[in-house]
Amino acid sequence: MAETIPTKSKILKNASYCIKDSQAQVCKELVFDIEKLQLLVFDQNRFKCQSSLLGIQSAIIEAHFLKNFSNERISFTIPYVIKNC
Repeated sequence: MAETIPTKSKILKNASYCIKDSQAQVCKELVFDIEKLQLLVFDQNRFKCQSSLLGIQSAIIEAHFLKNFSNERISFTIPYVIKNC
């Protein structure tokens, strides 16, 4: 079965939801979506994009799973995803 690769716009939209509402299910799915996309861009040798995705992913993990929520850190990484991906 083919797996759907999330788009950059979907990831950015869901990151905004995580910042605003901090819904655990949306954020959990977002971590998995980012993982799929960063593996794809790694295979394409797009390392700046991969690094940006890993940055936003780690900020979301830290915020929601380690309960160290920081809107600023997630917001800080979004422009890098926009620029590099």
